[in-house]
Amino acid sequence: MQPMNPHPSRIEIGRLLRAGMTGFVAGCRVAQVDAPSFGALVRAPLTPSSEVFGLIYDIRIEDDGLVKQLVTAEGVDEHVIADSRLNRNVPIEMSILAVGYREGGRIYHLLPPRPPLSLDALYLCDAADIRAFTNAGRFGYLRLILQAKDAPVGELLAAHLKQAAAAHEDPAAWKEAATQEIIALLRDDYPALMGVLSALAEV
Repeated sequence: MQPMNPHPSRIEIGRLLRAGMTGFVAGCRVAQVDAPSFGALVRAPLTPSSEVFGLIYDIRIEDDGLVKQLVTAEGVDEHVIADSRLNRNVPIEMSILAVGYREGGRIYHLLPPRPPLSLDALYLCDAADIRAFTNAGRFGYLRLILQAKDAPVGELLAAHLKQAAAAHEDPAAWKEAATQEIIALLRDDYPALMGVLSALAEV
């Protein structure tokens, strides 16, 4: 299944392993790990005319038999380490929180109507994608982030706001608007608000 409106600047960073309504997990090799990062906005196809958007909230590098042997060995040659990282299929798993979808050219800040399929490609969103997604509606997707149960919400919001602001013409104004919306959403949960604002203060 091909992604909607493919663009040469958009980077494939992995393939889906499993998926649910609220999120999905993708895998890639260590050699690809320079592309994704914590808090990055990504997208995966749902149908030829729709796709789901998500935020990377966890990245895990799994071990294998050789890695377990190498960590207990003495004087391991750097070439052996490099070979293990670059040439072997050491798996990396990225957990992604679903934050919206695009259907018929319109972006919705809601859970997608269905999860993506296993082995579908996962793409890193470029600046144009980020602007289109974050400017759709009034920051409705922030609600989905704040409701996430398994993600480090404060740190995820801080990482996302830092990366997304850089894609806008006026980063400071966009970040301020997003922060004000977060404050409004958490106005009845003071402890959670203080935790999130503490993380946002770092960026």
